[in-house]
Amino acid sequence: VQLQASGGGLVQAGGSLRLSCTASGFTFGDYIIGWFRQAPGKEREGLSCINSRERTTYYAASAKGQFTISSDNAKNTVYLQTDSLKPEDTAIYYCAAARSRGFGTVKVQCRMDVMDYWGIGTLVTVSS
Repeated sequence: VQLQASGGGLVQAGGSLRLSCTASGFTFGDYIIGWFRQAPGKEREGLSCINSRERTTYYAASAKGQFTISSDNAKNTVYLQTDSLKPEDTAIYYCAAARSRGFGTVKVQCRMDVMDYWGIGTLVTVSS
């Protein structure tokens, strides 16, 4: 099982990045894929999750309006479009996967302690 996050980098405040998470080693549609981040000196927090088979999504309050999650099932890839970036968005962004417990569970399963697999993460640095 592997989750490969990519797309991070250095961006100026107000800019955008599209992060990618490519999964392998499991049946993509059987899992909820989520994005989490950990800023320097802070705890890891959840941002958004998607069930690619159901096309259902969940956003944490901190992510609504700024981040957009989507998936390309043919590529086993989940994306996180990050817009209007601010210096406080500087963090390592991780993707993770949890086996779906059934229809309509993306919200309740979008939690760090539920995730079965984690990727290494990709660093996003936002300069002021």
